Amino acid sequence: MAWMTYISNWFEQDDWYEGLQRANMSQVRQVGLLAAGCQPWNKDVCAASGDRFAYCATLAIYVYQLDHRYNEFKLHAIMSEHKKTITAISWCPHNPDLFASGGADNLVIIWNVAEQKVVAKLDNTKGVPSSLSWCWNANNAVAFAPHRGPLFIWTISGPDTGVTVHKDAHSFLSDVCIFRWHTQKKGKIVFGHIDGSLSVFQPGNKSQKHILRPESLEGTDEEDPVTALEWDPLSTDYLLVANLHCGIRLVDSESLYCITTFSFPSAAASVQCLAWVPSAPGMFITGDSQVGILRIWNVSRTTPIDNFKLKKTGFHCLHVLNSPPRKKFFSLSPARNHYTSSTSEAVPPPTLTQNQAFSLPPGHVVCCFLDGGVGLYDMGARKWDFLRDLGHVETIFDCKFKPDDPNLLATASFDGTIKVWDINTLTAVYTSPGNEGVIYSLSWAPGNLNCIAGATSQNGAFVWDVKKGKMVQRFHEHGKNGIFCIAWSHKDSKRIATCSGDGFCIIQTVDGKVLHKYKHPAAVFGCDWSQNSKDMIATGCEDKNVRVYYLATSSDQPLKVFSGHTAKVFHVRWSPLREGTLCSGSDDGSVRIWDYTQDACINVLNGHTAPVRGLLWNTEMPYLLISGSWDYTMRVWDTRGGICLETVSDHGADVYGLACHPSRPFTVASCSRDSTVRLWSLTPLIMPLQINILADRSWEEIIGNTDYAIEQGAPPLLCGKVSRDIKQEVEKLTGNPRVKKLRWFSECLSPPGGSDNLWNLVAVIEGQDDSLLPQNYCKGVMHLKHLIKFRTSEAQELTTVKMCKFGGGIGVPTKEERLKEAAEIHLRLGHIQRYCELMVELGEWDKALSIAPGVSMKYWKKLMQRRADQLIQEDKDDVIPYCIAIGDVKKLVNFLMSRGQLKEALLVAQAACEGNMQTFQVSTPRGPSYSDESYREDFKELLHMVSKELADWYFQDGRAALAACCHLAVDNIELAMAYLIRGNELELAVCVGTVLGEPAAPQMHYALELLARKCMLIPTWNLAADLLMMIPDNELQLVKLCAFYPGCTEEINDLHEKVFDEKLLTHQCKLPTVEECMQLAEAARAEGNVFETIKYYLLSEEPEKALPFGIDFMKEHMGGSNWTLDTIYPVLDLLSYIRTEKLVMHTCTEARNELLILCGYIGALLAISRQYQSIVPALYEYTSQLLKRREVSVPLKIEHLSEELDAWRACTQSIHGSSEAAPRTPPSESQRLVYAALLKRLKEEPLRGSIGPDYVTGSNLPSHSDSHISCLTGLKIQGPVFFLEDGKSTISLNDALMWAKVNPFSPLGTGIRLNPF
Repeated sequence: MAWMTYISNWFEQDDWYEGLQRANMSQVRQVGLLAAGCQPWNKDVCAASGDRFAYCATLAIYVYQLDHRYNEFKLHAIMSEHKKTITAISWCPHNPDLFASGGADNLVIIWNVAEQKVVAKLDNTKGVPSSLSWCWNANNAVAFAPHRGPLFIWTISGPDTGVTVHKDAHSFLSDVCIFRWHTQKKGKIVFGHIDGSLSVFQPGNKSQKHILRPESLEGTDEEDPVTALEWDPLSTDYLLVANLHCGIRLVDSESLYCITTFSFPSAAASVQCLAWVPSAPGMFITGDSQVGILRIWNVSRTTPIDNFKLKKTGFHCLHVLNSPPRKKFFSLSPARNHYTSSTSEAVPPPTLTQNQAFSLPPGHVVCCFLDGGVGLYDMGARKWDFLRDLGHVETIFDCKFKPDDPNLLATASFDGTIKVWDINTLTAVYTSPGNEGVIYSLSWAPGNLNCIAGATSQNGAFVWDVKKGKMVQRFHEHGKNGIFCIAWSHKDSKRIATCSGDGFCIIQTVDGKVLHKYKHPAAVFGCDWSQNSKDMIATGCEDKNVRVYYLATSSDQPLKVFSGHTAKVFHVRWSPLREGTLCSGSDDGSVRIWDYTQDACINVLNGHTAPVRGLLWNTEMPYLLISGSWDYTMRVWDTRGGICLETVSDHGADVYGLACHPSRPFTVASCSRDSTVRLWSLTPLIMPLQINILADRSWEEIIGNTDYAIEQGAPPLLCGKVSRDIKQEVEKLTGNPRVKKLRWFSECLSPPGGSDNLWNLVAVIEGQDDSLLPQNYCKGVMHLKHLIKFRTSEAQELTTVKMCKFGGGIGVPTKEERLKEAAEIHLRLGHIQRYCELMVELGEWDKALSIAPGVSMKYWKKLMQRRADQLIQEDKDDVIPYCIAIGDVKKLVNFLMSRGQLKEALLVAQAACEGNMQTFQVSTPRGPSYSDESYREDFKELLHMVSKELADWYFQDGRAALAACCHLAVDNIELAMAYLIRGNELELAVCVGTVLGEPAAPQMHYALELLARKCMLIPTWNLAADLLMMIPDNELQLVKLCAFYPGCTEEINDLHEKVFDEKLLTHQCKLPTVEECMQLAEAARAEGNVFETIKYYLLSEEPEKALPFGIDFMKEHMGGSNWTLDTIYPVLDLLSYIRTEKLVMHTCTEARNELLILCGYIGALLAISRQYQSIVPALYEYTSQLLKRREVSVPLKIEHLSEELDAWRACTQSIHGSSEAAPRTPPSESQRLVYAALLKRLKEEPLRGSIGPDYVTGSNLPSHSDSHISCLTGLKIQGPVFFLEDGKSTISLNDALMWAKVNPFSPLGTGIRLNPF
């Protein structure tokens, strides 16, 4: 296996322990990603192949892949290696895993998408490769051309490796815009030029340079750049060409003749992108560059066949997928009845008329728009399969949370816009109007004023009223000089500060009155208002100094000047909790902490290797500071000792802005030159504090004062306003305040993405009055008792609401779209008649009529009559089938006669006379044996199945809290708890379990056990005991805790006393002293009581004596043929809690190796039982390697392990194999027998819902640059990473969690316990 190359050296060493550090995971978890939009500057910036598509932001390539289970595209990878703007990408036509990219850094890179790595790199391209494409005539060559030419061919591998110049494609008279290889005619290539001409080269033919200019340009020097160019896939010589001004032409490159010039409905329409539709010969599509209109054309017509407006902003590029995504056919497991879902495509759609079929080719188009939006449009169904409506396309310089709403985040970008995002859904809800040039900084107005101030590079500053969607003020005091920072006063909403390259920091009122102008000796880059004094402001200056000004005086001189940085100072930030303390970041790579009261620098934080930009104080922990730098990293600092607690390397470029909201103090947003915004959770940093809250410890251990908290070595305490407010509110409550306390702290400490929704559902289940539910409850996962009510009112609102201009709102739907949405809701609610009426209003008569019999045949007939009357008024032949279907012969005959169609009228009248036309009789037969109750049972079963399907969709997307919501919505508390635990949301599971009580108890106790394992470290040992005390039958868990405790005899005796005496257990059992345990172990051994013997040996001074005794017991049982996990696992689990320093002693070598082998094998069986598919092979391989390399005597053979693994793979492939994979061979009879024997050994999992893989938050979020290879799989890790004890080897956090749940020891075979919880 791949992973053995990484870790085989550990298996060779029996006594390797010294120098190991504790295995660990990151203290900062990525929990959200706002992907960048598609850049609008270069041509070939989107590409597609099979079930993947990609687009370029400025510095990174985003690759989306189809998830076949859910039939949706998901972000698969972010490829980031270019240091300057990417100019073009091209997918390899011969290998769907490879694509090439070129950049302004004179680089061409070949990427492997499947492995997410660079496979080849060409450094010096002799000019910027402005156009690039794989060669269709060679499997391993990429062609690229700078604007001036020539065409270079880079052969990547083989005997001719290297770069050559195309023998003809050089010495052009006009710059190259774009080039295309012919896909069939080997070696044929066409170039489009700035002057509007084409150059065509073909092996064996004469070169044709600068031909086929648009006729209107002949004989002039005017330029009309070629904006798009595509060979006709059905011809060797035909070519579609688009010029910026002269539109689209179909030309013959052989006879140099323009076959067709296509006409647009409007002279204003221009096209920058076009593509052939492979599924419809002769058909192509174009995207308008002014407005997002997609036009469908056929070469036989000069005008478009159809047009549909997809967006308000124009197209930048488009690409048709060769193989459209396969649709998912949704069917249930066999039951009494077979239903299809409302989205089922099992029934063929109604046959289209010839014209419709002609105009709507089946096909999926990757669309990129000028505002950065990216989508995948299904032309046949006329709908988006995927749409990211907006995205920043350049550096994001700043981000800030709205003061009165922790769910809204504003971002300011180089692309000239400010966007406001909902961080729960990660979608844009507002964007600033127009383009303001480069926006360096933003600041929200305090409170609920709904305004944002922005600072630009050349156009001064502005105030944008977000709700009204317009600019309400502009400031020009700095002239054309760049304004680097703008700050709205937190304490006085009338004052705004700006600082600029002109050396001034200006304080002015919102209506533009200048209050102060503070002159600096050089450019001013940063300013920040003091959070404690409304008249104090600090600045950072190019002269390397920090200044503090006091506005209450008339002096324009600073009160203080702080010197110490050795390069320019950029941002400054006052501490929100420590009065008089501020920090500054500098181009010297350091962050300095200053004390205003002492006139001194009290700490220097060194670690960044490039200029520091982002700075953020935590609003609850007075010593916690985060910085972002041009070295692509964020650092989390403990400023008390200047220690860097964590370095985060996930951004792919300079980190500029950092923000958090006081009511969610441990969720941080960051923005970067890589055009992304990322959300981070810092809660792992305050783990002891969370446990104190769960264990209901005193307020003194949760909330403290700043002076005590900043003392070196003080435990983490909350010191901010939000935590103090929670304490005040809890103390006001009567009765049992613990429920509210847990909820409020959970909402404060949890990242966004479902925890609020979860608590709302918990409140519903606990019987809270509906009127107390928050307004946004109906936007999330609702309890089923509310679903119908809320959706009905939503449908009514959609139908009745009048469209109004909604300021700056994005994608506000048209009335037609709202009615369609309302109709769809009514249909799903079973309101068939309302659906039909809305369809009629929309003119969708056929849809209404096809559903109408579901109301009644009487209603269907009335509707048919209304349709017939309408068609008669419109004088359309289509009326005939309607009249015949309802038997309204009279109406039809009159209609035909009025049109002079007498023969037809005669024919109909005769048919009616002969009895061929009768009114359709109403009949609704129903089987007598099928009762209403049976139907209800079926529907209930269906409901639970659908809720689980939705939960799984959220869960595999790394959103465990929302998955739990889906189960709570149908009152399935047990599964909701199980999904929280499988998402490693242990603290949340305990909080929710505590509130929900008995139904959640078994799962909550399991979560408490795992949390206690997390705390089995020296500083938090007593917390582990507190957690286990919350479990009713906790003696065995407490024994394991005491056995693993690594202190001296005296400390261990103290722990025995503390755990079993001071805590006053109900059964008053008391743990004996270490000396007494040895005697009890010998007595139990004499009695033959294996479990008690091992237990007391582990608690004694010589726990190592338990090893040979317990291992011999297990080997003896496993030597027989009928052993099961039930007999082996309890003993093995207890034995695994032997203290690490005893286990790794030289004298225990053989016993340790045998214990590790048994844990590996039993772990593999448990992983099969729990369906941990990803680690089963690794556990078998781990066990085999230990058997091979260590001297042991156990009843296991490598050949037998290999047989079992093969049998497991063969027998489970149909269940867990990908539906897209090729058919596999069925298991052999011997494999079936081996697998059946294996299943007999497995124990039934005690907790329902604990079966299935773990997915933590952020599991699907790719990083830009911080990539690690798993030592279990050899593949790049997606999502959070877990470092093993050598400090180098890594596995995914998901695999680490599953491994630790079935095998407590590290995959490196060292005997060290794994603790990833």
